[in-house]
Amino acid sequence: MDLYGLIGFPLTHSFSKRYFSEKFVREGILNCSYDLYEMPKLENLSALLKRHPELKGLNVTIPYKQDVIPFLDDLDDASAERIGAVNTIKVFADGSTKGYNTDYYGFRQSISEWMDRRGEACCNFKALVLGNGGAAQAVKTALEDMKTEYVIVSRQKSADSITYEELTQEIMESHLLIINTTPLGTFPNTETCPEIPYQFISKGHFMYDLVYNPTTTLFMKNGAAQGAVVHNGLKMLEMQAEKAWDIWTSEEEMWSV
Repeated sequence: MDLYGLIGFPLTHSFSKRYFSEKFVREGILNCSYDLYEMPKLENLSALLKRHPELKGLNVTIPYKQDVIPFLDDLDDASAERIGAVNTIKVFADGSTKGYNTDYYGFRQSISEWMDRRGEACCNFKALVLGNGGAAQAVKTALEDMKTEYVIVSRQKSADSITYEELTQEIMESHLLIINTTPLGTFPNTETCPEIPYQFISKGHFMYDLVYNPTTTLFMKNGAAQGAVVHNGLKMLEMQAEKAWDIWTSEEEMWSV
């Protein structure tokens, strides 16, 4: 049986096992299984691969999308190396591994479809990207390719980011697309959200949360209460998962974002 799975810590929030299990049934895919491998330390990855030689592919979630890179044998130039984060690992017959990034595709396609349905395009807005972790790397690259100006907002100030405390009314009102790439608000910690000044949100704002469990996060609720249009990350999850499946099952090694 071919085995696939998800690594990260914790994994209580994940819909990935359910998604792939339902996909296998729906599409009549036989002799395949998808499991969750909660991994407190990435050093356990090698042992996991040895323990399960039937593994053909893994998804990677918080907090390992960047940290996993040194543990892999190879990186896809067009996606993972360019973005600097991995969310999909292909395991070859000889046990070697190669990292890819399908978050880029999932985010870019889902936000483009969402904005298009609203009669808008991402390039018409300036964006705030909340968080600077592995998921944010894919989001930033996608925004750059869509010609969308953005500012990174992080708990720690750096040369390319500002802090949450620096979010003024002027910044909030001039950046109408706000994207949460942090895990804040994810089940079971649903009463948390990024600490932005929600009082400056208006009906002109678009708020996209990469979190998909729960389907309506506190970030989204706070935005909707101010009149903003909101969207969760479920479609992104589905789209990146399908791209991951293509990579795992394709004989071709070529891949492009």
